[in-house]
Amino acid sequence: MTPERSTALWFIQLFCCAFLLLDTSTSRAARVDAKAIEQQLSNSAASGSNKAGFSHVQKFYAQRGFQPVWLTDNPGPSLLEAALAFIANADAEGLDSGDYRLAELRQLQQQADQSSAAAVELELRTTWAVLNLARDVSRGKLTATAADPDWHIAQPDFDAVGFLQAAVQSGRLPQAFEELPPTKLHYRLLKQILARYRKLADEQIEWLKIPDAPSIHPGDTHPHIPLIRQRITQAYNADSIAEFQVKPSKSEHYDQELVSAVKAFQAQHNLNTDGVIGKNTLRALNRPLAWKIRQLRINMERLRWLPKKLGDRYLLVNTAGFMLTATEQDQEVLSMRIIVGRDYRSTPTFNSAMSHMVLNPYWNVPHSIATKDLLPKQKSDPAFFSSGGFKIFPGNNRNAEPIDPDEIDWHDLKGGFPYFLRQDPGKHNALGRIKFMFSNSFSIYLHDTPSKSLFNRDIRTFSSGCIRLEKPLELAAFALKEQSLPEKFTADLDSENTKTVHLPKPLPIFLVYITAWVDEHEMVHFSPDIYDRDLRALRYARW
Repeated sequence: MTPERSTALWFIQLFCCAFLLLDTSTSRAARVDAKAIEQQLSNSAASGSNKAGFSHVQKFYAQRGFQPVWLTDNPGPSLLEAALAFIANADAEGLDSGDYRLAELRQLQQQADQSSAAAVELELRTTWAVLNLARDVSRGKLTATAADPDWHIAQPDFDAVGFLQAAVQSGRLPQAFEELPPTKLHYRLLKQILARYRKLADEQIEWLKIPDAPSIHPGDTHPHIPLIRQRITQAYNADSIAEFQVKPSKSEHYDQELVSAVKAFQAQHNLNTDGVIGKNTLRALNRPLAWKIRQLRINMERLRWLPKKLGDRYLLVNTAGFMLTATEQDQEVLSMRIIVGRDYRSTPTFNSAMSHMVLNPYWNVPHSIATKDLLPKQKSDPAFFSSGGFKIFPGNNRNAEPIDPDEIDWHDLKGGFPYFLRQDPGKHNALGRIKFMFSNSFSIYLHDTPSKSLFNRDIRTFSSGCIRLEKPLELAAFALKEQSLPEKFTADLDSENTKTVHLPKPLPIFLVYITAWVDEHEMVHFSPDIYDRDLRALRYARW
């Protein structure tokens, strides 16, 4: 190449680079003045635009004397590009960048250096988008109680105008944007998994659907086995779980390698790891990728609804996941399986603070449970109340002499149930040996249970709303801030006498409904939507 040709090529490259730089920094060339901003906002107010969501934009500019933020002559990194990058990242947060008019803003950006009207419009609409997105990323886009009427945890407050003013004045706008989402590891990992699943969706990956069939047990031969093997391979491509990496085979034999893979899949989907491909496992295998993406999005939204700080020590009761975890200094120190309310007595979402425990509790049976659940059992078994340790009192008079159940014609009861039932402490007591109390308007508490076998079921919706615990004694030790239970506590428990034990400090507790989460090994888990709250919230969000 001749020197002249080399020099010409260098000038062409320099011109192209300059053009690209100009194209990506039009915000610096198009200066917007305060008077234009004030006039445009005044015209918007006169036309009623502020009613459509511009009131916070007006407040923002009024506080800064209507000086521009994005289109200024200030040297240094482009704040406009930082803002547009933030808006483009909305999809990564499980939101939709289209809701914040990203395409419209990019179009205005191209016009801003040629049109002062476009420049003012770009300035104001960028602020509108940033204020809305900052709020949505920080506290959730949806109104929690509207999306989920069973949600009773106060949604965090967020002052978007104050946030943006402080972020701009501090000179660290990009960092401020990064600090808006929940900081919990679970949220960040869900975000990574959402990106991975969306990449699969963009590649038009479709997961295989397995036809309905009776349960397939380890060692069986079944024509669906090759399909299931392929579906597990697809799961490996999505989640990279080592057990999912099975050898290709057309064999219809349900061999040990595939059994191990199915067990790992069951664990991931919060099902019993028995290797039996029954209806619940089949339903999980057949969940399409599109649904998983929607499930990840709505659970990221729920995490945004929660307070930023849950406490140094707290309990998280995930009713959808049938799990309770105890956390101390951001470390999970205890976990256990739980049993939650039936679908028609679903456990709501709320928070409180555990205050005390009751050892060897009585069970004061709620009227609805006495009539709907227990009375039919007494009618079919005349010894049910007596053998179960139930006392029957007239009306609501708990101080009266109990009535002998044999003196009542239970089949002749008409027009209501004129009795109060109380179960004595003991091995048959439905609350077991200990219950954990915290103030709430739902009459819900945590308790032990004599029905231990139910913890081995896949879908554990057997209670009347309260939470049954797999490891009540371990929870008692955590609540008392002890490594193990004190001797006096154990002696009081063994005495079978009812006793109240107050905690040294109230223990925050959050009862939530999370159907997608990540464990300490960074493995994503999914649970069935047992109360249809995912479905209801997604319909509300139109996601």
